[in-house]
Amino acid sequence: MRLLSRELGVDLTQVSGTGPKGRIQKDDVSNFVKKVMQNKDSAAAAPATGGAGIPPIPAVDFSQFGEIEEVKLSKIQKLTAANMQRNWLNIPHVTQFDDADITEQEAFRKGLKAEGEKRGVRITPVAFLIKALAATLQANPIFARSMGADGQHVVQKHYINIGMAVDTPRGLVVPVIKDVDQKGIWEISADIMDLAAKARDGKLTPAEMSGGCFTLSSLGAIGGNGFTPIVNAPEVGILGVSKSQIKPVWNGTEFAPRLMLPMALSYDHRVINGGDAGRFMTHLVKLLSDIRHLAL
Repeated sequence: MRLLSRELGVDLTQVSGTGPKGRIQKDDVSNFVKKVMQNKDSAAAAPATGGAGIPPIPAVDFSQFGEIEEVKLSKIQKLTAANMQRNWLNIPHVTQFDDADITEQEAFRKGLKAEGEKRGVRITPVAFLIKALAATLQANPIFARSMGADGQHVVQKHYINIGMAVDTPRGLVVPVIKDVDQKGIWEISADIMDLAAKARDGKLTPAEMSGGCFTLSSLGAIGGNGFTPIVNAPEVGILGVSKSQIKPVWNGTEFAPRLMLPMALSYDHRVINGGDAGRFMTHLVKLLSDIRHLAL
């Protein structure tokens, strides 16, 4: 009996005996094994949960409370929902906040309006953000890594491609600007205009939405004081920026009105630690506050 239980990997303390005085017989061991296997089959056939064993949200009949309408999700919205849930469940998120003084940068950008009209290119604050992010990624290459699928190594990318989240009537899409570190503000601005137009028209190709190292999500044109963006795996970092506001800032002798940009950096804590994030944000704030550093 003990030999049979060892061969089958059965713990006899878990088996109920049906023999005289509760003695365990061969049939008892065999029946125990059959029962275990049946339970495994039932578990495999059970409905999927919300992910990682998380119970799904119960269905609710909202019509009992009033008039309703069921609105079908677009293909992009379905893909986004699945991607967001997968990223949130698999990545240990941390978000760090900071403000950048973009007073001089905005003055310089607005001074380029006439030249932009001649070129047929409109420079937005996003162009400066993407350029500054490229330089910051070069100085902090750990943010251009991805966790290997086996969880035993990381992949260091030696290129700088930055995705920008675009809100469209069909849903959220993230076109990717390639080789940002090799481009100037005018070229980046032209890329932004081209990719944003394709995104709104639903004409982005798969190649134009892949290969990113890092993502920028800007709500500046919409508003808000801040938000916590979800990392776009397999990337390890994403920057969320909100609407810039004039705020009083102490300059050493008095409070002066400055245009401040609120930023939130979310990162994958398996690859990035707090010190890495602090250095990243400090470098980015420095570049945005004085764009002359981009020339160094």
